[in-house]
Amino acid sequence: MSASLMLNISLPDSVGAAIAQQAERAGFDTATDYLVHLVLRDQERLSQQAKIEALLLEGLESGEPIEATDEWWERKRSALIAQLPTE
Repeated sequence: MSASLMLNISLPDSVGAAIAQQAERAGFDTATDYLVHLVLRDQERLSQQAKIEALLLEGLESGEPIEATDEWWERKRSALIAQLPTE
């Protein structure tokens, strides 16, 4: 069983109206549902960002450094394209 947090916030009328309008446009029943959706989406984005940063650090620490020149990127791109299935 999860606990709920009751949170009351004061917003300028224009911001409240904008939230209500966006919630309706997005198909949410209430502004609260819309705000919960936005918070969950932001948490997901932050989690993905943390994973990407961890992978980048792993890559940086994975071996001998190489110089990524234009020529290197072109070879890498060509090799990846060659691996794509053909129709």
